[in-house]
Amino acid sequence: MADENDVVGYAESYMTLKSYTKRAQVERTACDVRVPPAADSMIGHCEYYYRPLHCAYTETVEKLTASSAWATIKAFATSWDPWTDKEVSARLLHQRQTLIQPDCTASDWSRHSNFMMRHIGCGHRPPAYYLSYGYYYCSNYGAKLKPTLSKAGRDWLDNARWYLQIHMEKGLALNMTGDVIKVSSAKPGNGGFRMEVKQYGLELNNETFKSFAFKTHPLAYLDGGLADLQTGDMARIMGGPALEEWGDRRTYEQVWDSGKVVASKTVGDAWSATKDDIDDPVSKALGRLMGAK
Repeated sequence: MADENDVVGYAESYMTLKSYTKRAQVERTACDVRVPPAADSMIGHCEYYYRPLHCAYTETVEKLTASSAWATIKAFATSWDPWTDKEVSARLLHQRQTLIQPDCTASDWSRHSNFMMRHIGCGHRPPAYYLSYGYYYCSNYGAKLKPTLSKAGRDWLDNARWYLQIHMEKGLALNMTGDVIKVSSAKPGNGGFRMEVKQYGLELNNETFKSFAFKTHPLAYLDGGLADLQTGDMARIMGGPALEEWGDRRTYEQVWDSGKVVASKTVGDAWSATKDDIDDPVSKALGRLMGAK
């Protein structure tokens, strides 16, 4: 009996003459739920999440307006089937054995393409987070915000991006070993989280993966040096929050977790806020920081 994580499938073929033009169909499915680690050189880059090879993605982003950008890209990431781009699919399939290897450094590797190559014809879709919160926010908002910040602010953006992906790698690796994901901050005092997810199941449920990723955000922001940013950088960061995100409870939770640490360092014992105070300047700034990954 085959292990449920093995590549499975079937094939049918017949002996035919060369002149026979009607070839037998061959079908194969692959469902490898084991997530290999990313290469160290991939960590810290927006392409870690997704590489924009598909025309459908590029065309969608080019048509976006400022007012509809986030709602559109989020809806697109949820509904889009990357397999409909036959040219890109063929390109990736020719590299399948390479793209699914641990520590792959191929130019077409990303968490998104790695998932595609491990889940062929089995009905699983890459987590929408890779395309939306991950790649889109990282490349779009980060590029717009970074030039306006001081050197310290720019360094923070780079560091936070690196920690976001490091903490994601830790969570994925832990899910390969059991049903509990427990991640602590890289620096003392910045917190941690614990959540239960069925072994091998983290990438397979879109909402579960999003909840996991959101839990890594405060750790990454703080480990990246958020609490050390000066007023000028905070003011610029506050300039354009992604308001659509505030409809999600998980946004408030990560802002709250980050804000407690920032405020405790900034004003010490004066911090006495409750979650009803979530609209204070620090929290608004943190909301904008989400869009600066």
